[in-house]
Amino acid sequence: MNELGLVARIGRKQHRRDPRLIAGIGDDCAIWRPAPGEDLLFTTDFLIEDVHFKRGLYSAADIGHKALARGLSDIAAMGGDARFCLLSLALAPSCDAGWVDRFYGGLLKLAARFGVSLAGGDLSHADRVLCDIVVCGAAPRGKALRRDGARAGDAIYVSGRLGRDWRQYRRPAPRIDFGLKLRGRATACMDLSDGVSLDLHRLALASGVAASLDSIPVRRGATLEQALHGGEDYELLFTMRAGATPPRGAIRIGAIIEGQPGLVLLNGEPLPPRGYDHFRK
Repeated sequence: MNELGLVARIGRKQHRRDPRLIAGIGDDCAIWRPAPGEDLLFTTDFLIEDVHFKRGLYSAADIGHKALARGLSDIAAMGGDARFCLLSLALAPSCDAGWVDRFYGGLLKLAARFGVSLAGGDLSHADRVLCDIVVCGAAPRGKALRRDGARAGDAIYVSGRLGRDWRQYRRPAPRIDFGLKLRGRATACMDLSDGVSLDLHRLALASGVAASLDSIPVRRGATLEQALHGGEDYELLFTMRAGATPPRGAIRIGAIIEGQPGLVLLNGEPLPPRGYDHFRK
């Protein structure tokens, strides 16, 4: 297995090529031709062995799926349609051609579901598997959702029940379709990847407001602790004006209030932002 042959092998796996992708795998840069009147959205996410997953628990296809799903979840939080992705992948010594095939099989299956083209990336080797996904999405000009629009009186919602065992959660489902329904309706939005206690703190801080929670919808089999702080939910956390009708499936969990920016209350008591933080000791 050499790099040139591996690049050709990856290129052959992509069955569909978007006509807006003028140049992709095999060139020094990808060329993408955006449509008039749209804003492009860009996100990047690491997926690192023994930090975000363990190969003993995840198949190669699971890892490929999750690498892309993390980026797609960010696009969903902005109310965007996904367009293309770039993937930098460092292979561990034990990863053979079959492992690579299965990895890209998982990634490209999810990409096909959302009409995403793999436009290129980079390959290297390391002592463990490292993935860096870049996803480009698009939204109508000026319509992308942001974190900083919540105001006192807004209701707080999530797109589904919370709480997962991150060690076992192999194939998250990005909420792209749900995010599209929030365009022009949500006042603020973000994806829940690090736990609602921390992510709502971030949203409230960006908006200069406080938040009061009165209920937490816990997924069957999960604990309240996991729902509050565990992360890996990949649901959407969003706010809407009081009285506005949310999309079907949304669950109201509280309200935005005036107060110290970033403060989150649960049943009237301060809720510490104890979600997942890479640099917290």
